[in-house]
Amino acid sequence: MEAESTSTDSKVSLKERNEKNLNELALVEAALYVSGRPLTISEICSVLKTRSQRKVKTLLKTLMQEYANRNTALEILELKDERYVLQLKAEFTPYVKKLVKKPLLSVGPLKTLAYIALRQPVSQKRVVEVRGHHAYGHIKLLKEMGLIASERKGRSAFLKTTEYFADYFGLSHDIPTMKRELRKILERDKSSEKVFENS
Repeated sequence: MEAESTSTDSKVSLKERNEKNLNELALVEAALYVSGRPLTISEICSVLKTRSQRKVKTLLKTLMQEYANRNTALEILELKDERYVLQLKAEFTPYVKKLVKKPLLSVGPLKTLAYIALRQPVSQKRVVEVRGHHAYGHIKLLKEMGLIASERKGRSAFLKTTEYFADYFGLSHDIPTMKRELRKILERDKSSEKVFENS
């Protein structure tokens, strides 16, 4: 009789553990989905209310494997510095990009952002000289969006991109590497524009 009770107890605790694990997996997935950006292990720990980074890494690996096995349009990737992101697989982007209603930025602020990214750290004064007085509004918007930050050096404000900028556009956090990646993208865009002009 006692053995039966022990067996039932162990089945119940195993079932509870499995349910807890499934709930935690769902929470990790929910966090990655709603953030819309890469999350650090610490951020995911705070969602699960745990200090165990090992536990979170195990959950992430399980979830990554589940996504890989499902063979869907979504994937979870591990980025540098132990950050994780839930995103659309690159091969699906051309088919669905027309469904994205509103671009992140209009052309003016985007050009100002590109100038800052390629010249960073660059003084706000220089950005305004090159991009015109409307750049003040662009800079304010870009700061509000968390894409750039300013740092005071003496009486001058110097602008640079943020980690969020690098994560959002899938670029390196290392500034020289990021600049090289941006130049390659711009060169590729220029050559594809020429192909369209000539066709």
